Amino acid sequence: MKANKNIFKRWWAWHKGRVAPWFAKHVQPWWHRFQITRWLVVLLLAIFLTISALGTLEAKTTDVRDLMSQLKTPTTVYDSDGNKAGSIAGQKGDYINYNKISPNVVSALLATEDRNFYHEPGFSVKGMTRGLLTTIWYRIRGVNAAAGGSTITQQLVKNAFLTQNQSITRKVRELFLAIQVEKVYSKNDILTMYLNSAYFGEDVWGIQDAAQKYFGVNAADLTVNQAAMLVGMLQSPNGYNPFNNPSGTLARRNQVITNMVNDKKLAANQANAFKATELGAEKHDISNNGYKYPYYFDAVLEEATAKYGISQTDLLNNGYRIYTTLNQKDQSNVQTAFADSALNPIGENSQAASVVLDARTGGVRAVVGGRGEHVFLGLNRATQSYRQPGSTIKPIVDYAPSLSRGFSYDSMLKNEPMTFGTDNYAPTNASNYVSGPVPMYKAIEYSYNIPAVWILDQIGVQAGYDAGIKAGLPLTKKDKNLSMAIGGLTKGVTPLQLAQAYTSFANGGVMSNAHFITKIVDSSGKEVASYQPKQTRLWSNKVANEMTQMMLGVYTYGTGASAKPAGYTVAGKTGTTEVAADENTAAATDSWAVAYTPDIVDVTWGGLDNTSGSDYISPYLAKTVGPLMKAELTDILPNTAQTKFGVQSVETTLANQALGTNSANGTSSSTSSGSTNDLMQNFKSAVTSTWDNITKGANNIVQGIFGN
Repeated sequence: MKANKNIFKRWWAWHKGRVAPWFAKHVQPWWHRFQITRWLVVLLLAIFLTISALGTLEAKTTDVRDLMSQLKTPTTVYDSDGNKAGSIAGQKGDYINYNKISPNVVSALLATEDRNFYHEPGFSVKGMTRGLLTTIWYRIRGVNAAAGGSTITQQLVKNAFLTQNQSITRKVRELFLAIQVEKVYSKNDILTMYLNSAYFGEDVWGIQDAAQKYFGVNAADLTVNQAAMLVGMLQSPNGYNPFNNPSGTLARRNQVITNMVNDKKLAANQANAFKATELGAEKHDISNNGYKYPYYFDAVLEEATAKYGISQTDLLNNGYRIYTTLNQKDQSNVQTAFADSALNPIGENSQAASVVLDARTGGVRAVVGGRGEHVFLGLNRATQSYRQPGSTIKPIVDYAPSLSRGFSYDSMLKNEPMTFGTDNYAPTNASNYVSGPVPMYKAIEYSYNIPAVWILDQIGVQAGYDAGIKAGLPLTKKDKNLSMAIGGLTKGVTPLQLAQAYTSFANGGVMSNAHFITKIVDSSGKEVASYQPKQTRLWSNKVANEMTQMMLGVYTYGTGASAKPAGYTVAGKTGTTEVAADENTAAATDSWAVAYTPDIVDVTWGGLDNTSGSDYISPYLAKTVGPLMKAELTDILPNTAQTKFGVQSVETTLANQALGTNSANGTSSSTSSGSTNDLMQNFKSAVTSTWDNITKGANNIVQGIFGN
């Protein structure tokens, strides 16, 4: 202390001997001439008035009357029928009233954070001045820290309306909003709101959840030492975490107990007894029963932010009501299927994703974005994971565009070894299978690659590329090559994007935009966002029907047969991304199943997150996502309108035609019905005899119209 006085005396002597004379000679005349003091006063008054005006405007335009309801009410999600499906608590715990909070908590809080709380108008001049001077001192010493000085009301306002950034602007806004809050709410209400919205580490918000998390008791039952520990955490929730820093937390708790003694809330002998006890904190599970459909709710939050511009902070904390296209029964069934290990033949390290759309509206009825433990707003593989689509892309970029250009479902397509282009691109079928020309519907049913590449080459890569872009697939210019025909893409697609594209086949050629949200209403009842239906015609009704006729055979005769739900008719396509594991083993990195009816589109993907190693999956649907898809369809289809397809499969159509021909020729129906093998043989003979004319006709049409 004496040393400090000596330093001050030396500084004063230097100031009087050198600084003051220099100032009087060089600065003072100029200062008086231009009336600098007067201008400084005017400037300070102008700054003060400007700050006051802006602060008042901030306070008046921010509706603090809804603050309590926002803190009390979690954002609620409703299903397609308007029924409550769950809630998104965000930065909220279970809200409790003042009489449910232990007096020990209130005493510890006031003694530590704001002793004059009940006697101040929402701010403390003394506290703000002390905080300002301390912050300046920190800056002079080069310490990147800021002192507090905020009252409990100011801290509540900061948590509810503002950011955590230390700035003059934020402090001004904080001050005026605090005054406004004090005008609307009682002191006990402010204390209650603060304790219910405070953060206590470990992803825990609110005093009730904190009491449950650390001590397994209700907030009303917290003892002095328990309350002191929790209040002590408010200064640094992570720094004073009892699980990570028990010694620091113990010291901080004891400091709070000392504060209670100083504030006359606790006797000294009682304080010593409490300080002698251990922390006693243990981890207790807190269930979030409101977040029943985690991947769906994650996707809702993502869409609300990306599409409607509402920040996730607002969504989590401001009590919105979000109306969606969710079907709770479908969602529950899909989640149950994902939880069944028997439906996962790939193995425990694999992943999967499924999305179910309403074919007519594009509304997402159900979505699951992964297996295993869900991470809040983590990776949703159904909406965010881009994977190679394999053969599921063929109907979109190969076959539907070819039907629009003169081909038909029985056009004969080449299925022999061949190369394409100057780079001699040579696609192969699974197991290197080749044959003579095959009709288009067989190429789809058995997912042959060579015919798909051949037909894209016939109609032109640009035609397939344009169709994919129009269908909403994220194709790039690098995808303008023949490998696109069988799903070799630069980026890949998400299950949601693929499902959206397939609504065009289920919906008579019209694609319905996929979406989760129908409308959003804020806590005051005002509608702040609504979905505007959007549909795009991709194909004519005739083309869509022909595609459905062919894809009906996939789940009856072709690659999807193992996933066909008993008693139901579905159309669709399967796909794999095959790799060469070794010379004798077929393997894949991605497995897809797409199934649709006039009511729904279901897309399921399965595989491994990491495809860079030597781990692969089977290329066969029955050993990948087939069981999962079958289980989903078995549960989902009874929950739809079960609208019948307006067309029959190609096989059924051709069989009926053959029966009609036989009847016209006098062949008895009983003989025909008893001779299925003869019927199919007659059909094959008919196809073979007309192959040349069909091929020439199709090629002449394409060449005549498109020149290739």
